[in-house]
Amino acid sequence: MWRSDRRVKPFAFFLLFLFICRSAAWAQAAPAVSDAKSAEVPTGVKDAAVPHSGGLSTASGPNGEAAKPTVPGAQTVVVKDEKDIPKRKDLDYEDWSRPELPSGMKMEAVPLLKSQQKSFTREEIEVQWRDLDPIDLWVIKPADIKNPGVILYLYSYPSNNLRYKDDQFCRFVTKNGFAAVGFVSAVTSQRLHDRPMRDTFVNQLQEALATTTHDVQMILNYLAKRGDLDMTRVGMWGDGSGAGIAIMAAAVDSRIKALDLLDPWGDWPDWLAKSSLVRQTERSDLQRPEFLEKVENLDPVNYLPQLKRQQVRLQYIKHGLTVTPEVVEEKMEAAAPANAQIVHYENTKAFLADVASKGTGFDWIKGRLGSVVDASGSSTSDVRKALAASTEAKTPAR
Repeated sequence: MWRSDRRVKPFAFFLLFLFICRSAAWAQAAPAVSDAKSAEVPTGVKDAAVPHSGGLSTASGPNGEAAKPTVPGAQTVVVKDEKDIPKRKDLDYEDWSRPELPSGMKMEAVPLLKSQQKSFTREEIEVQWRDLDPIDLWVIKPADIKNPGVILYLYSYPSNNLRYKDDQFCRFVTKNGFAAVGFVSAVTSQRLHDRPMRDTFVNQLQEALATTTHDVQMILNYLAKRGDLDMTRVGMWGDGSGAGIAIMAAAVDSRIKALDLLDPWGDWPDWLAKSSLVRQTERSDLQRPEFLEKVENLDPVNYLPQLKRQQVRLQYIKHGLTVTPEVVEEKMEAAAPANAQIVHYENTKAFLADVASKGTGFDWIKGRLGSVVDASGSSTSDVRKALAASTEAKTPAR
């Protein structure tokens, strides 16, 4: 599929859309984010997934480097017979029953694009560590900041990656001197291919949770190898399903120092029974003991109490959303460690007034990791002062 650029919408509308689309319920009804008018996006770079060769090996260039995937002219093949659909589960290579990263997973990284803007650098890299599942990874770095801290952004199913093509969004997430790293969960958007059309994040919950939690850890491995980011200041912002995955990833990977969690999913028996995102035609099947047993060890509510050394904030919109049932919110809050800050918004209007309209949605996590007040002229000492101040701040009462 070929990329096309459209006119950038006003920033105020973009921020409004950014936060309105913060849950799966809204995302299904909201208009798609338009592509930013960005001169650096080359014609022919893929926008949606196409079938890959299946293995981790790729063709090599003249210097032994991995060749750039050939996307222009690629064809999507519709597989009609289910037995012909490629298999992706290999228990000898990756264990889907545990959030911990299996040993021996192999990594490939192929640069797709890089552009230098006035205030940030944008990169798209195709990374892959399992068959049939290449991932479009976006790395947005602030200009003139050497080795910035980094925040991973994982939006809720069924979000896509289009926001990282928007120049104004990239300026927004890199303000205060932080790099932003974004991707989508498994069985979602660009990663939804070579499988039955009926598959979704929800009905393939074990795969989606386990592989995406492993992805977070493999992405951190990749970022560490780059050598241009401060891996002692790593945070993760998650929304909905992304927030649940962030909880599990942080519980098994101590490199994640701070988490900002918006309406995290979890408590699977109750979530599957009552969430509006579950198809009614599938609900009874997803509540069967054999399905629940597969995700029992992948329940964020069981890992949340372990986050005693991280800076944690839970944000909940109390009324107006039906993707995260109220009983799930209650159990997640009850499971939160004592160091967690819990914030309630009465409804979406209150959330928009308090957060979205002020453009402060990502300020909390940046503050916990040590924000640079003026990204264009701040020194290392400024970062250290901010970090010291954030770590000494007391957690507000619930």
